Amino acid sequence: MSAVTVNGLPRSLVQAKSASLIGSAAVALGVFLLGFVIREPAPYEVYMVGLIAVWSLFGLRLSLHAVVLLALLVAFNIGGLLSMTTMGDLYETPLFLAASLFLAFTAVFFVAILEADHNRYRLIFMSWIAAALVTGSLGIGGYFGVIPGAEMFTRYDRAMGAFQDPNVFGPFLALPAVYLLYRILTGNPLRMPFYAGAFVVIVAAIFLSFSRGAWGLFAASSVLLTGSLFIQSTSSLFRLRLILMALLASVLLVTAIVVVMQLPGVSDLLTTRARLVQDYDAGHLGRFARFGIGLQMAIENPMGIGPLNFGRNLGEDTHNVWLSSLMNYSWLGFISFVTLVVWTVAGGFRILFRDRPWQPYLLCTYIVFLGHIALGTVIDMDHWRHFYVLIGLIWGAMALESRHQRGLAAQKST
Repeated sequence: MSAVTVNGLPRSLVQAKSASLIGSAAVALGVFLLGFVIREPAPYEVYMVGLIAVWSLFGLRLSLHAVVLLALLVAFNIGGLLSMTTMGDLYETPLFLAASLFLAFTAVFFVAILEADHNRYRLIFMSWIAAALVTGSLGIGGYFGVIPGAEMFTRYDRAMGAFQDPNVFGPFLALPAVYLLYRILTGNPLRMPFYAGAFVVIVAAIFLSFSRGAWGLFAASSVLLTGSLFIQSTSSLFRLRLILMALLASVLLVTAIVVVMQLPGVSDLLTTRARLVQDYDAGHLGRFARFGIGLQMAIENPMGIGPLNFGRNLGEDTHNVWLSSLMNYSWLGFISFVTLVVWTVAGGFRILFRDRPWQPYLLCTYIVFLGHIALGTVIDMDHWRHFYVLIGLIWGAMALESRHQRGLAAQKST
């Protein structure tokens, strides 16, 4: 067989390029499937299991960062196995822990493929935006009853798109919304209509999810993004543009909300959902009371009480990712999770403002990740698929920076 193609290019180079394109397309499809979790196992799980297996057979390389992340996540799941030993009846616990371990592998997978090619950041973000637009449109259409089977895409008169819970649907949309806001604030004005149109659709879906957590996540992330860009830039002209574009985005957003609130039922539901404390938050066994009960149980049971047993015993889950780690994954899992979060926050912040091709993606991801950590104080998210992708995106940037520094060191030595 000839070593060159008919175009005169080395055959090995053409094959490598073809493999890279196929791999990138496969990743794009996987990220797109994140937006569709109507049934479990979701298409994302089935697809990603196959993708990770095939990629591993054909040369998935794990750097030190990927290995460290894998070790932390495996320790987290070992804590779950220890907690499972305290249970008399296992229920569906083995499947629950298998899902936890699978999600851990997805985070490590994204680190590995991003370190291999940083251009995949853009691909991942574009796929996430596409998924957000489709599932967000389903949620909006379902809320207003303008599409067939509208009831599939709503729950409790709240939009949930192709998800099972509005409180997961809303946070899933945060990253694409924040990235589109970044493009509105910094991008080419000629592309503004596309960015603004997609932004309005996704933010409308977040609003109609009536998830207080999603509202707070998006609002806080938007403020942090604008502040970060303002601090990062030394250009007075850019700062002026930033202020003007932020005002324009705010006016656009407020106008859209005002229009939506004129629709029947929206204003009443908004008033109800906007209350800081809901009926299920207060009371003897309300959300906040369960925090204290769970902490006492964790002190008395360092091995945990078994995955999901807290909800079985008290009628409701912990609704707190820290408490969930203690109850479901023992103190070992809790320590592993805290270490993971601290490492991710510290490692990401250290490289957050360095001028790199992937810096815009890291900035948006990092801000949304911080919001998810804050959100975790009032909701369980240790099984949110997109949360593990956020972790992979940040650790991927950390791995890329490490490789970049090694390259600089090699250049200096020569």
